[in-house]
Amino acid sequence: MAPMVVFDNQCYLCVKFAEAVNFLAGGKLTMVGHYSPLGEKLRNEVLDESALEMFWLISKKHAYGGRAALLPLIKSIISPKNAGPGKRARIDEACQQQCKTVRSAFIRSSSLFSNSKKIPLGLGKSK
Repeated sequence: MAPMVVFDNQCYLCVKFAEAVNFLAGGKLTMVGHYSPLGEKLRNEVLDESALEMFWLISKKHAYGGRAALLPLIKSIISPKNAGPGKRARIDEACQQQCKTVRSAFIRSSSLFSNSKKIPLGLGKSK
């Protein structure tokens, strides 16, 4: 199973972040929007109530959110072990709010550093 990046596909800045990650990963990661059917399923079954506050990296053993996901994300991108679909995913953008403003960009960028979570998988929903 390739690691998954779960991101807010209704936020312009988050979509641009996901596109950059997708490009750098070269198809080694599965990209999932929070508001896609799979994203909703992951939020209900794996993640907790803070799921929409940050992006997530879901690996075999853990779900890392926000700041806690940055280092595992970088490792996933540069690791030769990760085998994904081999092609870059198509990122669907569904920006339905005023997310292209400077204020929104500042709020989303600061939330990346202020939110952090690590959830062990298979042991319950929260830690």
